[in-house]
Parts: sequence; C-alpha cells; structure tokens
Amino acid sequence: MDGPILELRGLSKTYKGGVRALDSVDLDIRRGEIFALLGPNGAGKTTLIGAVCGLVRPTEGTIRAFGEDVKSHWRSVRRRIGLVPQELAFDMFARVDHSVEYSRGMFGYPPNKARLEEVLRSLSLWDKREVKIRELSGGMKRRVMIAKALSHDPELLFLDEPTAGVDVELRRDMWRQIGALRDQGTTIILTTHYIEEAQEMADRVGVINKGKLLLVDDKDAIMAKLGRTEARIILGAPMSELPPALGEFPLSLEDEGRTLRYRGGDGTGKGKREIAEVLRLLVRQDIMFEEVDTRESTLEDIVVDLVDGREGGAA
Repeated sequence: MDGPILELRGLSKTYKGGVRALDSVDLDIRRGEIFALLGPNGAGKTTLIGAVCGLVRPTEGTIRAFGEDVKSHWRSVRRRIGLVPQELAFDMFARVDHSVEYSRGMFGYPPNKARLEEVLRSLSLWDKREVKIRELSGGMKRRVMIAKALSHDPELLFLDEPTAGVDVELRRDMWRQIGALRDQGTTIILTTHYIEEAQEMADRVGVINKGKLLLVDDKDAIMAKLGRTEARIILGAPMSELPPALGEFPLSLEDEGRTLRYRGGDGTGKGKREIAEVLRLLVRQDIMFEEVDTRESTLEDIVVDLVDGREGGAA
C-alpha cells in the first residue's frame, strides 16, 4: 500500500484541569521505518501512543492507520498494532508461554505453537517458557512484554521506553531484535531516554516538548542541519582579548583568558575546517597553545538544545 502507514492531523489532548498533553500534532509515519519520538518526561510521548492505540481519547484531530480512520475502524486497526507499554503489566502467576498465547487470543487469532516458539526463541525466552512471570528478572519481564506485543504479528509496533531498567547486555539483544523486526517489514515507533540508541537505530527522529512537535526529519539531515563542533584550546599564556585576525570565528575567551572556546560549524565539517584555520592563525601570530580538545555534537546535544529553546525547528 502506498502512502504513510500512520497519519496524525491536528491531534490534541487536553486533560481535566487544562493540561494540554498534545497540541495540534501533525505527523506521518512511513511504512517500514524506525521512528524515534524523543523528549523529556511529560512531553506527550506516551499520550500520543495511547491515542493511536485507543487508550486515550483525543480532544481534537484525526488518526488514520493503514489508510483507515481509527475512530471508525478501531477494532480492525487495533488488530494490526502492537504495543509495549512503559509500565510492566502482567498476571505475575501466569507462565510465560501462557501469557503470550493469551495475548494472541485477545486479538482474535487462533493458537499457533510454531509462531509462539519463534517469538520466544527470538527474545531468548524459550527456555523460560514454563516459568512463572513473577520469577523473572526485570529485564526478562520486559522481554515478555515485547513477546506479548509480537504475538499477533503486528504491522505497526509501538515501544514506549522498551529498554528502561534493562542492563546493557539485554539492551543490546533487544536492539538486535528490533532491527530484525524492521528487516521483516514491521514499522516501529519508539520512545527512549537513551538518545544514543535512537541515534544508532532510528531512520527518522521527532522531538516533542509540552505537547508540541518541534522537529521531524531524517536523522542524518538533523545532524547536518543542527550539528555543531566544539573545541577547547588551552593557551600557553592568558590572553586579554581576541586578536583581530580571529574576529570572524565563533570564539570566546574563558578561564581568565587561558582557554579559547570554539562553538560553530553546521554538521558538514565546516567546524573542523575553521578550527584548523584558527590554529594556523595562532601559530602565525606566535600565540602558543598546549592542548586542543574537539568534539562533534551528538543527537542528544541537539535534542536538549531544541527542548531548551536554543535551536529553531519546524515539524
């Protein structure tokens, strides 16, 4: 099917008391992509997911999934969506395999032992299939949540903080599984506090704050447009003011004149070229320096700047 797998138009949610959790959100999700929705706690991420999955009733706006209006066709649409919520919710006394089988049945699908085994093996849960959920570690419980969400083979999968409280090894396993799902054609929308994971895995990124979508773009385009280079040059002797020859560069003096700070570039390598030119000018003017530290901004830097209002962006 051509067109987006999910379309949100003017989506708003105002809770009792006047809290506006979503504010006129417009968003298209492409079929087969991994889309990361990033923002601070309370930004509206979980409310947006809840609205699509039928857990939250929007105040305004429309939601279309698979080309159908969700409000009019919610039952058929919901069968094609999987959700791994942020909060762990189980019958703690149920066996792992029974819990996953039950989830499949909830969506109207008959039991499928082969598919159950496939899902459990993919999440390293097969040897735990007869164990009661209450006996599992927090990380393994999180895997069971993912298995339950995959039990009915959803085309669109929501992962709300899927690696919260999971150790590094389990987190890497989960990301491998998420990558494999995308390779199989599943469209994935995730929220995460681990922005470095989004930078590694996502095709596109959206930044939301106070219910407003601040930016949506391909990850690489965001890095190119909003990326920055920062350098710290430790001088051999304090400098009282910048020499005129350095006036055209985005430089400032810090640490009582002993540190020259560069903040500039545009994510295309301009920053590194300008830093090299600054160093050449320092040498030419016999200004000694002892150390140079350079770093490129990460996606996390960009998200923090957007949320704090230090970058411009449009959804």
